Amino acid sequence: MIFNIFCAGFLANIFCDDQNIAHLTKPPPINRLIVPPETIIIQSCNCYKTTGDYKMVDIVEALVPGGKATAGPPLGPSLGPLGINIKQVVDDINKATKDFDGMQVPVKVIVDADKSVKLEIGIPPTSALILKELGIEKGSSEGETVGDLTIEQVLRVVRMKKDAVLSYVPKKAAKEIIGTCVPMGVTIEGMSPVAAQKAIESGEIEISDEW
Repeated sequence: MIFNIFCAGFLANIFCDDQNIAHLTKPPPINRLIVPPETIIIQSCNCYKTTGDYKMVDIVEALVPGGKATAGPPLGPSLGPLGINIKQVVDDINKATKDFDGMQVPVKVIVDADKSVKLEIGIPPTSALILKELGIEKGSSEGETVGDLTIEQVLRVVRMKKDAVLSYVPKKAAKEIIGTCVPMGVTIEGMSPVAAQKAIESGEIEISDEW
């Protein structure tokens, strides 16, 4: 049995051999796809299954300033020929990226044959979010301390990275985010990142179990 799957910019085939062992093939990424019936479109937030005739899917990828995308380049010239409401798309992107003000955010606009639009919003690296919280441009290059985060700032980064961190509870996610501070020369509440992680584990720094 063969299944066609579109995932993160790739159209891949999954097939089972005589021993029911699944195999996956993945060709190079493309920006316009002819999507066959029964194709599953998989995105970061949702998925849907197409039925019926073959249809065209257009994908536009760009880096936009958080909360400040415009109908100009890079989005406008690429979206214009697709016959969609560019203003609405830009407004939706800005709403989804407003927490990343001052940072470049990767976005993917997926336009279906019926002109319906789905957005896939990337998240800036944890280090970029930490620098944004501190209001500085770069971390330490020689081991010196360049800034100090409050636990509230750590938790703000945790919430922004909620869907990307490996941990399933805020306490462990906070320790994961704090781990990024080690090579950056960033302390937490005046403590080294390692000391802050231990304080969270011991309960000295209290973090709710609820997101």
